[in-house]
Amino acid sequence: MEASPPQTLVAASAAVLFLAFLLLLVKSNRGKEEKEGGGRTQPGEGDRKTAYTKAEVAKHNKTDDAWIIIDNKVYDVTSYVEEHPGGDAILRHVGGDATEGFHGPQHPTRVYDIIEDFSIGVVAETAKDQ
Repeated sequence: MEASPPQTLVAASAAVLFLAFLLLLVKSNRGKEEKEGGGRTQPGEGDRKTAYTKAEVAKHNKTDDAWIIIDNKVYDVTSYVEEHPGGDAILRHVGGDATEGFHGPQHPTRVYDIIEDFSIGVVAETAKDQ
């Protein structure tokens, strides 16, 4: 059963209004982040790259400078170390690959959303990795 032209027009108009609302919401959030300095700030944030070698990540292996790799993405979890419900378990793999430990049964599904707040880049491919 086909919708009549007026019903189609109403549905199309509603879809356009919804998309316009989403666009305004995204733009307002971007402006807010720019005014607030982009959200959370970390040491050295201004000179961050989007790709890091494993050697670069390895330098960040302390409680007060903690980076980890999960599924070839790099996360700066320094500000989360003290809050981690598992205590010092988060420190077992700082400066290295924490993929296996991260995907363990101890983590609830919401951790997959939380971790993205700490994403700073990806692992750079090197000739040795290829």
